[in-house]
Amino acid sequence: MAAMMTSRQRVRTIISGQAADRCGFWLGNPDPATWPILHQYFGTSEKEELRRKLGDDFRWLPASDYRDPDGRATFSMPKKVSHGDPGPLAEAQSVAEVEQLYQFPQARYMHFDSAVASLAGAGDFYRAGGMWTCFYHDVMDLFGMENYMTYMYERPEVVQAVTDRVCQFYYDANELLYAAAGDEIDGFFFGNDFGTQLDLICSPAHFDQYVLPWFQRFTQQAHRHGYQVILHSCGSIHRVIERLIEAGVECLHPLQALARNMDAATLARDFSGRISFLGGIDTQDLLVNGTPQQVRDQVKLVKQLLGPRLIVSPSHEAILPNVPPANIAAMAEEAVKA
Repeated sequence: MAAMMTSRQRVRTIISGQAADRCGFWLGNPDPATWPILHQYFGTSEKEELRRKLGDDFRWLPASDYRDPDGRATFSMPKKVSHGDPGPLAEAQSVAEVEQLYQFPQARYMHFDSAVASLAGAGDFYRAGGMWTCFYHDVMDLFGMENYMTYMYERPEVVQAVTDRVCQFYYDANELLYAAAGDEIDGFFFGNDFGTQLDLICSPAHFDQYVLPWFQRFTQQAHRHGYQVILHSCGSIHRVIERLIEAGVECLHPLQALARNMDAATLARDFSGRISFLGGIDTQDLLVNGTPQQVRDQVKLVKQLLGPRLIVSPSHEAILPNVPPANIAAMAEEAVKA
């Protein structure tokens, strides 16, 4: 049995693949409408107070303060009803037109003072930071989902040019942040949903062509600064987890439990001992409709299957108001048991 650790030590140890005193726990990032419900149930008034009460080991503190002099957001575009709506680059026929049709963000307009202060003031908890770096979604929105998938075949040079522009912004911004934050960051936590409920959104071949090269650059950049790498990807991504491990991902989040081949038993069978896991407690059915005892039983099972390299957490971090607080309590209590 390992000696009692701080939360920061515990999660760093879990992600590094060493023996910790217990599995970790992260409440996630509840939807804004959920916090008042949780505060009323648990008798708390502040988010940090509730996290400490539940034994939460993990603090997600991304950088997001972008100040374009013209008031643009990082990737500003007209409001969409669905991912399939055409984006501002839907009509781009050539690489030259990419710059003509859209003004890309610039890393020099990022401000990191508040992010660094939050990281430095996080206490003895694991600090997950960095730009959210959701480049896959940004490129998808710039084209529109259907256009993006089609242009991978029809206009590969245009897709590559847009991918390079989007990713270079994130790379440069992360470089500035890492220089400012230093060892206040423990892990680079970034998010790109590569899967649907059943499979990948794009083919593995297109994943290798358009996603993996920059993905590897981001992980290498984080490692060069001494950070662990945690990837968020919802959906069924089983077919590329091997690639992600080879690319340097040390921890995978959120393990969408009901997506194809993303259940704990399959992940343990295929990848146990080679990557750490963050998540795994089903939010599509169990946490919404199950009893507290059923939640406890599932947490025990997931810990048995994926532990000790596991931080228990919901299978989607944005806990919605339809999750009974008693089930959150059951998940947290069972998660922090040694």
